[in-house]
Amino acid sequence: MKEFLILVLKCFYLMLPAYFSNMAPVFVKKLNLFNYPLDFNKTFLGKPILGKNKTFRGIIFGTLLGILTALLQSYAYNINFFGSISFIDYKEWFAFGALMGFGAILGDSIKSFFKRRAGIESGTPFIPFDQMDFTAGALIAVSAFGFITWKIVFVSLSINLFLHIIVNHIAYSLKIRDTKW
Repeated sequence: MKEFLILVLKCFYLMLPAYFSNMAPVFVKKLNLFNYPLDFNKTFLGKPILGKNKTFRGIIFGTLLGILTALLQSYAYNINFFGSISFIDYKEWFAFGALMGFGAILGDSIKSFFKRRAGIESGTPFIPFDQMDFTAGALIAVSAFGFITWKIVFVSLSINLFLHIIVNHIAYSLKIRDTKW
């Protein structure tokens, strides 16, 4: 049991750049900087490709927040506790953070493409994909580092299934998000 809890903690710590990256668009949504849709307001088969909520602002700030989080993790790595829960040594913190951040936002955007094809409006729950999209994108993006295993993928996805629901309900209660999902 202790070994499993340590794995859960390590996966949670690993995913911090993706978590913060995924939250960045919500926190910067009032900024008018780079507020232009990634799909340039184009449609595919009469439906938006991604939708108005997937913007350059989100991908830029999401990636930057992923990088900043990895930088902080690189400093924390030399503290025994943080070093012991790290899968990597963070020598490549910039690349790791950029890939985690960009991968998280890209995963969310790809899900939005399929969500629009299914006729599901932005903000409407798309369970379980809302809980897995950014995690899968981030893990695929950093898989080139060579340490990602199926166990890490399974545990990270499982953690996010629960965290996503909890965090979104809290953000909704704090009026940071417009929907509970």
